[in-house]
Amino acid sequence: MTATSSLPSVPTASATTPAARDGRGSFEAALRGPGALTAIAAFWMASRALMLWMLVNDFHSSNLVRVDVSGTYHNWYDILITWSMPHDDITWQYPPAAAAIFLSPDLLPFLTYFQAFVALTVLCDGVILVGLLRAARRGDGSRAGALFWLLTLPLLMATPFARYDVQVTLLAVGSLLCLRHRPRLGGVIAGIGAMVKVWPLLALLGAPRGKSTREAVIAAALTCVALLAVFAALFRDSLGFLGNQGDRGVQVESVGGSALMLAMRTKVWPGRITFQYGAFEYVGPYVPVIARASLALTVIGFLLLVLWRVRARRWTTATPLDAALCAIMVFTVTSRVISPQYMIWLLGLAAVCLTSRHTTQRPIAWLLAATTLLTSLIFPVWYGDVLLNTWTGTVLLCARNGTLLYATVWSGIRLWKATVTPAGAAGGDSAGIF
Repeated sequence: MTATSSLPSVPTASATTPAARDGRGSFEAALRGPGALTAIAAFWMASRALMLWMLVNDFHSSNLVRVDVSGTYHNWYDILITWSMPHDDITWQYPPAAAAIFLSPDLLPFLTYFQAFVALTVLCDGVILVGLLRAARRGDGSRAGALFWLLTLPLLMATPFARYDVQVTLLAVGSLLCLRHRPRLGGVIAGIGAMVKVWPLLALLGAPRGKSTREAVIAAALTCVALLAVFAALFRDSLGFLGNQGDRGVQVESVGGSALMLAMRTKVWPGRITFQYGAFEYVGPYVPVIARASLALTVIGFLLLVLWRVRARRWTTATPLDAALCAIMVFTVTSRVISPQYMIWLLGLAAVCLTSRHTTQRPIAWLLAATTLLTSLIFPVWYGDVLLNTWTGTVLLCARNGTLLYATVWSGIRLWKATVTPAGAAGGDSAGIF
């Protein structure tokens, strides 16, 4: 089958088998039934109100969650309003357009900085939900994505509303939802996301080869260049974040970190945990080796994704969504840092996958839901046990990272099987990326 920028609808089991009609079909019918939107809106308001209550009432050490906004972000804001990037703060590790997020509470001057930031984050959460519901109106659409986002974000308790990752996830979700019919706009949004937190640029990875994808990539590149120029003109030292990011070590909660934690718990490794570069990291022998291995695995993961793109021959309307989720999972598990808020990215992209009935990532999405629950048990519920290297903290961390690693490998396998033509089969199109 020739790969083009068009995305054909392909039959799926849900459209062809009685079991699927009785199971997934009846579930989808219930989601589209009378009163469904009212129930969704009511649950969103109730669940988000509960998350806000957790945030302001020290539920399971929510003070640890709030400090990023009331302390770190507010301190950055005080520097940013002087038209300078906070490059002297080693915790500033973000591209220049992130400054717009930390300055955004000025849009609500009648609130405190903390109140305005949280209010805008809740608003972005609602916009994501609306976008997922609109995507469900397409011919191959499903409200399962909106339901997934609705139900899984509260598993992170108060964390989503005290981080700026919901805003970044909104940009990635928006880019993916626009790529199908408005590729240039999708590229622009991905470019904005890249200048806020880099990873949304991977939303373009799975777009089918053809004119529309080239337009999206060019739009993203031009957007990145334009934003770099604007922020370089407005702010001093807009690229100072690069040095701070490069100094990061191996964070406690990373996949490599969980191996060190298990080794430390069993007395095999004599290292320790310390606070540096804005996070708890490991210090001791072999830590630099683990850090370099993580970077090497990231490069290998990227090369495998490029190989997939070159070899892929079959695209459905779900392929760009599935590829974006797989790519972000690869970069997450190979990273030296896995903060709790990274799960917001994965939940958002999994929700986008579930808006299509043709997605290959449905079982991966539910594994991510389980991983999210384990993440909340790690932080903030039993974070003290993690830092003290108790068996409870060690087992929780290893279980979370093991589940996430398994889900990543399975995601890649399912994507490969669904899109790559077997050796010797008729392919018709020449290999290429765009």
